[in-house]
Amino acid sequence: MGSSQWPMGTRLRSWRRLWPWLALIAALAAVRWSKGAAFSDAYALLSRPFWPGSAQREWLQSSGNLELQARLQLLQQDNDRLRGLLDLDRNSEKDKRVSAAVISRRTEGWWQQLELGQGSAAGIAPGDAVMGPGGLLGRVQSVTPATSRVRLLTAPGSQVGVWVARTQQHGLLVGLGTSHPQLRFLDKDVKARPGDLVSTSPASTLLPPNLPVAVIQSINGRAVPAPEALVQLVASPEAIDWVQVQTR
Repeated sequence: MGSSQWPMGTRLRSWRRLWPWLALIAALAAVRWSKGAAFSDAYALLSRPFWPGSAQREWLQSSGNLELQARLQLLQQDNDRLRGLLDLDRNSEKDKRVSAAVISRRTEGWWQQLELGQGSAAGIAPGDAVMGPGGLLGRVQSVTPATSRVRLLTAPGSQVGVWVARTQQHGLLVGLGTSHPQLRFLDKDVKARPGDLVSTSPASTLLPPNLPVAVIQSINGRAVPAPEALVQLVASPEAIDWVQVQTR
C-alpha cells in the first residue's frame, strides 16, 4: 500500500510546484491576446476614485462652450463679408454706381490718370466721381462709348473742394504729381490735427457731398497765405484694379 501511494503524492507535489508557473504563462498569453486591454480596464476601475472631480469637468465644458462661441463668431463674420460681396452689385444699382475695371495706367505717372473699361454706353459722363475701396480717387475727364479716362486727385493741377468734418473747416485738395496731395486751408486759424478725416465738401456742386477722401498726415501752420497739410488718400490709386463711378 505504501509503495502504491508514494507516486501519487509525488505527482501532487509536482503539480503544486508547477501551477503558479502555468497560471503566469496563461496570464501573459491573455495579456498578449487582448493587447493589454484587461490591464487598462483594471487600471481604470482601480483609479476611478482618484479621477478629477466635477469642478474640472465643468471647466472643460466651459472651455468647449467658449470655443464654440468663437467659431460661431468667425462664421458670422465670414457670412457678413460674403453678404457684403453679394450685395455689391445691388448697392451699385441703388446708388447709381457703375463698376468698371482699370484697363490701363501710365507706368511713368500712375498718379495722373487711369483708363476704365466702361464708358458713355454704361451711363458714365465727364465730371463723374470715381470711387476706390474706401474713398474718392478722382473724376472722369473724358469718355468714349466703351472707355473712360480718370484724372486722379494726385495729378498735377487737380483741385477738389473738401472739408474736415471734425472741425468743420473747408479747404482745397491740390494734386502735386506725387502720391500725397496737399490740403490748403481757407482759414488761418486751423484746428485740424493729424489723423483727421478729409471728405468732399457738403457745399460742393461738382461732387457728391461727404465722400471720404484722405487722412491728414502732417500740418504746416506757418505756410503763407494759410496753413497747409499733407494728406494720405484713403483709396490708393496705385493698387486698384476695380473702381465705381458715381453717375448723375
